[in-house]
Amino acid sequence: MSSKPKILLIYTGGTIGMSKDFETGALKAFNFGKLLQKIPEIKQLDCEIETVSFETPIDSSNMNPEEWTKIATIIEENYAAYDGFVVLHGSDTMSYSASALSFMLENLAKPVVFTGSQLPIGDLRTDAKENLITAIQIASLQENGRPVINEVCLYFEYKLYRGNRTSKVNAEHFKAFTAPNYPELVESGVHLKLNTHLFLPVNTEGKLIVHKNLDSHVAIIKMFPGMSEVVLASILAIKDLKGIVLETYGSGNAPTEDWFLNLIEKAIQSGLHIVNVTQCSGGSVNMGQYETSTALKSLGVISGKDITTEAAITKLMYLLGQNIPQSEFKTIFETALRGEISL
Repeated sequence: MSSKPKILLIYTGGTIGMSKDFETGALKAFNFGKLLQKIPEIKQLDCEIETVSFETPIDSSNMNPEEWTKIATIIEENYAAYDGFVVLHGSDTMSYSASALSFMLENLAKPVVFTGSQLPIGDLRTDAKENLITAIQIASLQENGRPVINEVCLYFEYKLYRGNRTSKVNAEHFKAFTAPNYPELVESGVHLKLNTHLFLPVNTEGKLIVHKNLDSHVAIIKMFPGMSEVVLASILAIKDLKGIVLETYGSGNAPTEDWFLNLIEKAIQSGLHIVNVTQCSGGSVNMGQYETSTALKSLGVISGKDITTEAAITKLMYLLGQNIPQSEFKTIFETALRGEISL
């Protein structure tokens, strides 16, 4: 029996799994069973690799909670048989998916590494090979027979990030992702540089719990100068709406006009959960630092602190699906559950 780490590759769709028909120029999904033919270098990795694909691979623009549940279920059903998982995914919504899976997989004790590429795997200048090979290598890292990493991560262009800390920031460069408020976990160069002090603590207790009940009665509102009362009132009045991520200015600032604060107060009193996140690419919400955020704090708006919008909306879906009492919701949201916010 082999003692090599066993890695399961899960292909959901996206550019990384495409190959080009050089006669027509069209992109088409290739058979992942023939992965070694496309990337023979994988044979040099000191691990066993098996693959599974979505029955119908999807563009990541079509990703949704139902598809997240498919990924989580594949991991759940294969959890005992593999030492790590690499999820191949389109880059456009990868940060949302990595964030969602981080909340769905409670007591995770093995690596789940999301990766993808900007160019197809068969392209001459593709970034797919390096991303895939290093993602597998990282997922197979072990120490004393145990995985070194036991959290949901995202690997792209020489950097491994905590998945729920990432955002896609460029549609054309190979360096497509960043984690604005948390350093990279691993940097790939001649050697892999592991920043182990940044890893989530090793999970030594508790079995994997997979949460599949996500509530998508949520919305994201981005503040802008000139937002009208009728627009905000219309959004807040959406039937069955349960939670909102409010992207405010700077460190959590918003208008102090009476109509705005009255609408927010009425919405919260009716049971709507409103999370304040900054629309800046980096930094943290600090309600009360300026007068323009003090009112939001007094109304009971939830502080997203330095969480990303992607993690905030998926955390909202996750917590709403847990039927948490109204009185506890704010405290739990403002607590780091999977390393998604800084203490």
